[in-house]
Amino acid sequence: MSSEDFAIRVSNLSKRYEIYDTPRDRLKQFVIPRLQYLAGRPVRHYFREFWALKDVSFEVKKGETIGIIGRNGSGKSTLLQMICGTLHPTSGNIYTNGRIAALLELGSGFNPEFTGRENVYMNAAVLGLSNEKIDARFEDIVAFADIGDFIEQPVKTYSSGMMVRLAFAVIAHVDADILVIDEALAVGDAFFTQKCMRFLRTFMKTGTVLFVSHDTSSVKNLCNHAIWLEKGEILQEGSPKDVCELYLQAFYEAQQGKSNTTKLKAIKNQDTTRPLKDQRLEFINISNLRNDLQIFEFDPESASFGKGGAQIISVDFFDKDGSPLAWVVGGEQVTLRVLAIANEMLDAPIIGFTIKDRLGQALFGDNTYLSFNEALLSCEAGNGIVAEFTFIMPILPAGDYSVNVAIANGTQEQHVQHHWIYDAVLFKSVSSSVATGLIGIPMQHIKLDIIRNLT
Repeated sequence: MSSEDFAIRVSNLSKRYEIYDTPRDRLKQFVIPRLQYLAGRPVRHYFREFWALKDVSFEVKKGETIGIIGRNGSGKSTLLQMICGTLHPTSGNIYTNGRIAALLELGSGFNPEFTGRENVYMNAAVLGLSNEKIDARFEDIVAFADIGDFIEQPVKTYSSGMMVRLAFAVIAHVDADILVIDEALAVGDAFFTQKCMRFLRTFMKTGTVLFVSHDTSSVKNLCNHAIWLEKGEILQEGSPKDVCELYLQAFYEAQQGKSNTTKLKAIKNQDTTRPLKDQRLEFINISNLRNDLQIFEFDPESASFGKGGAQIISVDFFDKDGSPLAWVVGGEQVTLRVLAIANEMLDAPIIGFTIKDRLGQALFGDNTYLSFNEALLSCEAGNGIVAEFTFIMPILPAGDYSVNVAIANGTQEQHVQHHWIYDAVLFKSVSSSVATGLIGIPMQHIKLDIIRNLT
């Protein structure tokens, strides 16, 4: 990559902190090792090392939007602070090409004793604007922040939401080439968050964005590349869809242990003559079906994860006549049928699905919990579970779509994920009639009248 093509280049970046158990140990470290060195004796340290980042390297091209995900303590904020120059690395190098504006920790860059007006001038000046440019843009900044007369009050009187409003309003008006956005947007209200997203989408057409979030949907929606940090190291990077799916798998495994699902088996050529219902969950003897089914095996490492107490073996779409579907138009009745085997006793099984677009964004979905939580059914090991979801398919823009399916045991809030399959079913939409948005609603009637003589 030439020097003109990159916006950020991080090379072998590491950051070490010295952790002291007591203030006395800090004082000892300041004095005793120097005396030991002068006396020619072995030097003893009175701290423990903590590496917030270890040998991190990546490059961001101009115009890219990069999402960084990871659990708390993974090193995300440390990385951003070093890129912005507010923290110095222990080793490694950072090269940036362009003016950086950052929204990091809540209130960073603001003096709590100064008024909002004074902080705007101070913060914008730090980001490279002259007083003349700040004067010219001040009213726009205030209008974007929309905090009213509080602009003349000390920042220490602001709520967290007002603080974010003012901080984002400043970075939106400093002609930055690179925007660095941490989790701070999570504290804003819905209206302001939408305003920020509109600004970001406009900025992304020409600028570079480094976006940190726990919200994988936002990362898949906004970013064209993703980096997963774990314990200070890059665990995975690539397409946002692939990285976010691996991150979600790790999240479940951290909660309930490593996945031990063995083989994912998809059953085809199944009898489809049963009548359709709105939502159906029943238990069957799976041994009666095995000899009549064609079984295909997939790679469980890339396609699925879970504890293995139950296993999904068939996922199919059908039209209202029971015929298999490979493409949809929208507005028609369809049924999604999921067949699973219980490998252990399940006292409260839940089967659910999510329809996703090609970017991995969740469009809609449902599960069986709310329909059956007052009449829980148990399933013994060796028996099968069939769930059917019948609904009117929304109108989807033309393209490719997929279905995630999962089976768990428990409740919505507390459950064990036994088998989760990414992209279990792929299908196409051939509709081209969606006016706006990710999905269209099959309208029953649209009316347009002229009303005369209103004035």
